[in-house]
Amino acid sequence: MDKYIGVRLGGRYEIQEQVGIGGMANVYKAKDLIDDITVAVKILKDEYIQNEEFLRRFRNEAKAIAGLSHPNIVKVYDVLYSSDAPAIVMEYIDGITLKEYIEREGILKWKESVHYVVQILRALQHAHDKGIVHRDIKPQNIMLLMDGTIKVMDFGIARFARFETRTISGKVIGSVHYISPEQACGDVTDQKTDIYSVGVMLFEMLTGQLPFEADAAVSVAMMQVSKTPRHPRELNDTIPEGLEEIVLKAMQKNTKVRYQSAAEMLRDIDEFKRNPSIQFSYKYLNDDGMPTRHFGAVSGAALNDVKDNKNVVNEEDEEEEKKSPLIPILLGVTATVVIAVIIFIIIAVSRSGILKPTKAVEVPDFVGMTITEAMDTYKEFDFSNPQTAFSDEYAEGVIFKQEKKAGTTTKDYKMEVWVSRGPKKGEVPDVTEYTVADAIDAIKKAGFESWVEIQEESQDVAAGLVVRTFPKRGEDVSLATTIQIFKAVEKIEKVQVPDVVDMTIEQASNLLYAKSLAVDAVEVPSNKVKGTVLYQDIAAESWVDQGSVVTLKISSGEKQKTTYSMQITIPDFYTEEIEIKATLDGETVKTSNIYNDTGKWDLKLEGTGVRKLVIRINDKVYLAYNVNFDSQTSTLLQDNTDQLRAAYTTTSKKTESSASSSSAVSSQKAESSGSSSSKN
Repeated sequence: MDKYIGVRLGGRYEIQEQVGIGGMANVYKAKDLIDDITVAVKILKDEYIQNEEFLRRFRNEAKAIAGLSHPNIVKVYDVLYSSDAPAIVMEYIDGITLKEYIEREGILKWKESVHYVVQILRALQHAHDKGIVHRDIKPQNIMLLMDGTIKVMDFGIARFARFETRTISGKVIGSVHYISPEQACGDVTDQKTDIYSVGVMLFEMLTGQLPFEADAAVSVAMMQVSKTPRHPRELNDTIPEGLEEIVLKAMQKNTKVRYQSAAEMLRDIDEFKRNPSIQFSYKYLNDDGMPTRHFGAVSGAALNDVKDNKNVVNEEDEEEEKKSPLIPILLGVTATVVIAVIIFIIIAVSRSGILKPTKAVEVPDFVGMTITEAMDTYKEFDFSNPQTAFSDEYAEGVIFKQEKKAGTTTKDYKMEVWVSRGPKKGEVPDVTEYTVADAIDAIKKAGFESWVEIQEESQDVAAGLVVRTFPKRGEDVSLATTIQIFKAVEKIEKVQVPDVVDMTIEQASNLLYAKSLAVDAVEVPSNKVKGTVLYQDIAAESWVDQGSVVTLKISSGEKQKTTYSMQITIPDFYTEEIEIKATLDGETVKTSNIYNDTGKWDLKLEGTGVRKLVIRINDKVYLAYNVNFDSQTSTLLQDNTDQLRAAYTTTSKKTESSASSSSAVSSQKAESSGSSSSKN
């Protein structure tokens, strides 16, 4: 029996059973006797307790992960520095490792794989922002919960990247199947090391195979350094091409062409999720983007010496190279390539419009568009340096401000815009069984500016103390969120629910809070102003307990497209086939080539708000309308029937006249020809 089973560490953590064995520590399930919760306790192995190097690494791990707070990272509750049992007390995760799940399922669906990788990248981005690199990212260190939530754990070899940039003693650390090339060589490692490991995991999830496998670990490490992985689509052709490109870019051996951050990889994944058929043009990255490294005999010493030996040049080979007749040929090829590159750059620049004289153009309204939509829709403008800032009103990635005012004209095609980073967020603190005053202090320290007190009947918590909060403890929410504090009372009173439909969410919340009712809001698409209450789940004037939650549906401000049908009358003076075209705000929505046999043309439009509809016949404007999709009405702005009739009649007469003249000339020629024949 393990000596720690039944032992109480730190006077509060009672060890119940061993649940994991790590390289330098074992993990136990334990009971926190003070908070009455189950926790995981990582205890350093006996053989390492007297080893100063391992003690230092253990303390570094504690220091590193204690500063991390993210829903996709295992939480650290406490650190014990006891000389006989150094330990870290962590959140207990009831789930399986991602490795176990992959082995059970074989190949994961790409949507599921992306779902997991996004969570892993968000966790890593949080750690990287704090200067912490994991350096041992692998599916064995990723926990998967029943609801699909990912938890990254075991920052056992993570160190503060800003202070230490090399692996310990130049040795390879971490599982060899997932380590980066620079880690295998003992080179400088930074956050891009974790990106490579994420790429390997995504490869494995999508294909059910590891990119490199061999009998010896050192052979796998050398493959990480020198061998190009197979394309994932060769192993599983259901993988979308864009996702394959993301995998291969994450696994680039040259760190300069690899994703530079978790945020950069997340941006490509977001683009892919919006359009799974997207292609990123990363095809050239399949050739590693760096020279292939060559090695002699395979051995651990050789692998560690790769970095030191890679610049050694054999003098005889160098002399041979000088005499080689290939040199002039290579110089000629090089010159040709340089000239081709220069020509390519000139063509690319000229196509981009940089060398063209600019003309004054009207500045569009970019506010409310995502930066991607703006770049795709208005390709002539330069959005190369967008500013970013937190915004409670606009979702992440949406433009909320532009320097040049919409509707003005400019010759400067460079557009300075501000893109939302989403609302600034904070973690809701655990204030259970605090007094309301102490709870408010904790909430303020967490950065929240608004809270409300609500009564709730409780048999478990003493009257006057906090039962719970909404949003719940540990949730990351906007700092603009009003934290609802539920205070225990012995007996709850009934209150009447007010009618808050058509109010703003602020007005409705304040009115419900005043009645000691809790509020939960859900955004839904609607043509009404953003933030307007559309529906409440508890009917107005109903009597309910204080503390009851009233769920509100509020308008997201995103108008829903509606259809509008109309019938266009075709002028009866057209006697031959015509082309009739409809454009909505300049965009063609329907074109037909028809004969005027019915006199009608059916049109079905889709849109929001008021749009301008123009009908053209043979490229000439016939009718113009303002179509109001909200009120389902249309207003005639222009009717050019008379002008079209006059133009058509004139054209017809000219055609008839031309035809008559041609006929007369033909007759004369025929008569002349006949006369000549007679004379002969």
